[in-house]
Amino acid sequence: MKRFFDFRAFRLAALAALSVVALAACGGGADTTENPVTDPGSNNGSSYSGPPPATGDIQAFKVSLWENIHGDNRCGGCHNAGGQAPNFARSDDVNLAYQAAQSIVDLSNPSQSRMVTKVGGGHNCWLADAGACAEILTGWIEDWAAFSSSGGGRAITLQPPTERDPGQSKRFPTTAPSQFNAVHTLLTTYCSNCHAPDAGTPQAPYFAVADIDDSYEASKIKMNLDDPSQSRFVLRLGTEFHNCWSNCESNATDMRNAIQAMADAISPTQIDSSLVLSKALTLFEGTVAAGGNRYDANVIALYEFKTMTGSVAFDTSGVDPAIDLNLSQGVTWVGGWGINIPRGSKAQGLTAASRKLRTRIGLTGEYSIEAWVIPGNVTQEDASIISYSGGLNARNFALGQTLYNYDFFARSSATGSAGTPALSTADADEDLQAALQHVVVTFSPVEGRRIYVNGVFTGDVDDEGGGTIGSWDDSFALVLGNDAANNRPWTGVVRMLAVHDRVLTPAQIQQNFEVGVGQKYFLLFGVSHLTGVPQSYVLFEASQYDSYSYLFTNPKFISLDPNARPGSIAIRGMRLGINGAEPAVGQAYRTLNTTIADAGYTPAAGFPLSTVGTIIGLEEGPESDEFFLCFDQLGTHQNVCSTEASPTPLPKVASVDGADIGVRTFDEISAMMSSLTGVPESTASVRDVFTGIRQSLPAGSDIQAFLASHQASISQLAIQYCHAMTENTTLRNSFYAPFSFPPSLMSGSYSSLVNPVVDKLMGTDLASQPDPTLVGNELTSLVGTVCGVDGCTTSAEVTLAAKAVCAAALGSAITLVK
Repeated sequence: MKRFFDFRAFRLAALAALSVVALAACGGGADTTENPVTDPGSNNGSSYSGPPPATGDIQAFKVSLWENIHGDNRCGGCHNAGGQAPNFARSDDVNLAYQAAQSIVDLSNPSQSRMVTKVGGGHNCWLADAGACAEILTGWIEDWAAFSSSGGGRAITLQPPTERDPGQSKRFPTTAPSQFNAVHTLLTTYCSNCHAPDAGTPQAPYFAVADIDDSYEASKIKMNLDDPSQSRFVLRLGTEFHNCWSNCESNATDMRNAIQAMADAISPTQIDSSLVLSKALTLFEGTVAAGGNRYDANVIALYEFKTMTGSVAFDTSGVDPAIDLNLSQGVTWVGGWGINIPRGSKAQGLTAASRKLRTRIGLTGEYSIEAWVIPGNVTQEDASIISYSGGLNARNFALGQTLYNYDFFARSSATGSAGTPALSTADADEDLQAALQHVVVTFSPVEGRRIYVNGVFTGDVDDEGGGTIGSWDDSFALVLGNDAANNRPWTGVVRMLAVHDRVLTPAQIQQNFEVGVGQKYFLLFGVSHLTGVPQSYVLFEASQYDSYSYLFTNPKFISLDPNARPGSIAIRGMRLGINGAEPAVGQAYRTLNTTIADAGYTPAAGFPLSTVGTIIGLEEGPESDEFFLCFDQLGTHQNVCSTEASPTPLPKVASVDGADIGVRTFDEISAMMSSLTGVPESTASVRDVFTGIRQSLPAGSDIQAFLASHQASISQLAIQYCHAMTENTTLRNSFYAPFSFPPSLMSGSYSSLVNPVVDKLMGTDLASQPDPTLVGNELTSLVGTVCGVDGCTTSAEVTLAAKAVCAAALGSAITLVK
């Protein structure tokens, strides 16, 4: 049976920490353009003249669903009075339309409504993506179902999966097998014009690269070893007719045969039938959890980035006109729903569609912008994450980044035409981090602006106060990753964006933060055959963490029978399995040892087993990867799963004393370089470099923690200090004296440059220090490399050699070690 799940009780458990590295690249942006607003249909709610709704539920149906679908360019073009049955979009009588809708709408589980699944399968979607249409329809039906509720949230109904035992499965070898050569040949011959990093219009994934190992890694997710005919490579050619090189059917056959030959050479993994195993299922066989219990009663624009392909991110709010975002070159889709925006690229809506924001927010005078973002770094300045703008000095609102700070620009009667001065988070708080964060900014006429990060008000007060927004310009465009004039580029990942035409309360913001973001499912691993409890499962919240892995978190024991109780069930040593095998890593529940008891069990929330999360590597992709659970003990059933994931004792290491020497840390390094060169730390060019590499400099003085990456960043800073000093005549004369920068410098005179630098930077009378002679020899050799066999023959070459000697010495151990 179906059962509603207490989502908030589930999510109040500890959240797993996430970290992401975003790639930076360059690309172009689309100009702001006008486009006619999509008309939802020739028939609209205001023109309805039929019998009034007979009940409150029919009125809810009319307002939430019927008014959105009865237009001629939606469902009303066919399912009208006298048209194709069922006539749920008829315009003559909304009561009869309501009756017809009963057979195709499931209010207890809107996403599974026949209306939704039909359109999601490609039936007369009014957008380019059927999934986006299905998402919009689901939202309208959810609004109908929750019309009389003050919660404004989405209900989640757990769906019991079809039970099956874990099957044997073929697993990709660690390295590319020789049989992959045939697949690789097809890919590099016919796909390299797009799916390679050096292509004219490169498109990820880069499976058509010449390096066969790189190609193999990128291709795994596109190949199905258990059923090669269902490989994405094959389907893309045979059923979607994507860039076939001759005959699509023939090309698909060639690709299928190549994958089949590789699959035939791989033996399937056999599962030991004596193990204590749950039933199995794939990610997509779970109950969709994403968005569950979100507060979205006043959303007017919504982007969850579920399409995962193409060049458009659809607005699935269901509020017309949809502000669909065009993705410029370089923007790529992120596994688990999201887009990655490299520096210089952006996602932009049309001006005419963006006018919806001015119209809807203008009616309320208040709004909220809610987003899940992953800033690419903490060195970006004057960067626009989200903006409703016309250019650098013309915007209605914008959420921006300056280093560790979020900036909120809001145009009103209390601020300028660019929404300035910005409300920014405090420097000392460093609220912005290069990690997945939930950010909400709100504006109200009374309180003005507020900023919330990860569900918590930052405490930053808007000195400008509130105001009115009558001065908003309706010719602006909604843009992600830049402003409309390409003046404020930002790099990072956007996982979700919602614009509300009301201020979210702190409780609603916390509620949405707890819900999380991304392609998430409730996976119900059947264990009734082991526990004897009817309809019993171990429930996980699972998601595709990124393009390479899955996140499993917060397991619970639960029964979908509301009258069932567990009694007393021992559970010990739970492992996650994938495709017939137990991964050697990610087994966070291996040490689980507890008893499921009535005392801690509730029908709504189940019995919590753990509050931690773990990462499991993606193999064949979310459509094909099959998961199961193995237990050392569950109830009366016992059998050790394996020793593969058992902890390996760490080797004993002899105790060693700490080093007598250490290294300077990041702030000490900059202060030291400033003192030795005379260049102030506040110098713009130096400050910019230091800010950009600060996190890459040593954070501790332990010399055993010093890395090559630390040295690379130190060298950058040393070069900048030496450049700034050498270009300043006064500082240069003091630092290099008595060297006077002659117009040329021959090999026999290199010591005249080197010796003053050694004397300046090396300490004297120290108990331990490098040999000055050896240091001088190394620097002299460096001058020879810079000047060449003929020596430095121009003033520019002499200056360059001086900077090289300075930077090499300043960024070396003679100054860093303490």
